[in-house]
Amino acid sequence: MEIASYIQGAAESNGSQKPSSKRRIILNAFMQNTPNHLAPGLWRHPESSASKINTLSYWTDLIQELEAAKFHAVFLADVAGVYDVYEGNKEAAVRSASQFPDNDPLYLVPAMAAVTKSIGFAITSSTTYDHPYGLARRYSTVDHLSEGRLGWNVVTSYLESGAQNHGLDTQLPHDERYAVAEEYMNVVYKLWEASWRDDAVKLDKKTNTYTDPTLVSYIDHKGKYFPSVPGPHIVQPSKQRTPVIFQAGMSSAGRKFAAKHAEGIFITGNSPQSTRKTADEMRRLAAEFGRSPESVKLFALIFICVDETQEKAEAKYEELKKYVDLEGALVLFGGWFGLDVSVYDDDQDLRKVTDNKVLAGAVSAWANTSRIGPDVLWNKWRVAEEFAFGGRGDVIVGDPKTVCDRLESWVEDGDVDGFNLVHAIVPGTYRDVAKWVIPELQRRGRFWDDYDVPGGTLRENLFGKAKIPDSHPAGQYKWAAGKNPLQKEKEEKEEDQKTEENGNGHENGEEPSAKRPKTE
Repeated sequence: MEIASYIQGAAESNGSQKPSSKRRIILNAFMQNTPNHLAPGLWRHPESSASKINTLSYWTDLIQELEAAKFHAVFLADVAGVYDVYEGNKEAAVRSASQFPDNDPLYLVPAMAAVTKSIGFAITSSTTYDHPYGLARRYSTVDHLSEGRLGWNVVTSYLESGAQNHGLDTQLPHDERYAVAEEYMNVVYKLWEASWRDDAVKLDKKTNTYTDPTLVSYIDHKGKYFPSVPGPHIVQPSKQRTPVIFQAGMSSAGRKFAAKHAEGIFITGNSPQSTRKTADEMRRLAAEFGRSPESVKLFALIFICVDETQEKAEAKYEELKKYVDLEGALVLFGGWFGLDVSVYDDDQDLRKVTDNKVLAGAVSAWANTSRIGPDVLWNKWRVAEEFAFGGRGDVIVGDPKTVCDRLESWVEDGDVDGFNLVHAIVPGTYRDVAKWVIPELQRRGRFWDDYDVPGGTLRENLFGKAKIPDSHPAGQYKWAAGKNPLQKEKEEKEEDQKTEENGNGHENGEEPSAKRPKTE
């Protein structure tokens, strides 16, 4: 196992792990079950194994290498449809394999979990197209099979093609998708946390009782978008109950949703300084929702091209660029922003277009903080070059010192806790990080030598606790002992209603009627 040899050598040179006051960096491998995730065209590279994504060995071999390198988790993105904004059709997306084809990520987890012990798995699923009852069942099942190593990246989806393929004429309005998501979270929290008491499973052969039915409860959810979800949850509680919640919403509604619900939040930007404002806002919003700002982990999107020397790293980067599919990059750009830049001429600076202020603003903001700078022609092909590696994240090219200096700047100046590492080629990009970057981070006291809880849950290795904290919105539904929180909530509402009815009756000079019908 190639990565294992790099890490073993580094561990021997470092000695035992020493306590450090420095904030340790969290590293996730950011991938998608597709030939091209965020490096369009690189499937053609002679060292790429992208054509093998449909085989289990591709994933089981990779996950073992990542665990040997002590990556915290593999994070699997997903989309609900084809990128067909560019040129108004699917042709370029299909031809360039720009996140197409795209296989379901969840089914990979049991196979990867079977060959590992500690690395986590964060999987993307949509609150707009998946029903909460079915999602809760699938995620509980996989959390069982992975022994508590599952996370859920909550998305509301953004592709028009996704809406149409799920039976809608068009997407729900942006903020309404978040309103749906808000109710959705309440449903799954009730299923995961309130439907079974911790000690419900008895396995009592003498009394022929597998599960005590008095300790399994209906949730009786009734809402605007999910009118009736009675429950109970059909799967017994897993190690984590609620999987670790991730989210990446960057709109006003998305940021509030993330600050309220997410334990890990993904933020995008091409420099620590330009992203710090977002980091500060996310921690402030978390505090407004009664959560500790430090209890939320912030992750930046990063692509790293590293080698022994700066010259070798730059030569490697130039070699990778030969395989970039610029049209494929514009396909992804079009899907993310809903903007078709194919309509603009090659000599048009997109910062100066007058027919689309959103496009002009987006490109201007990016140009001002990019490595290239604003003093060049920012036409559509320049945009494609900028988004060719890592999408909307930072690109770091250099020797181990240069790369780690930049990562430390992101932590100190950008106030992030870790990174989602994008790949150009698999497994090459991650092998390079394991060989050159992780040992240097360990020498600086920035990265662990081993998992904090070997064989533990994802939440234990990120936060030191197996279950979601009480301060989280899911915490109000915990049924650890005593009376079910949903029953307590119901009784409190009935008592408040009774008090209100009694008060109304006395105000009218009437005795309150015990038979007065209750309102829902």
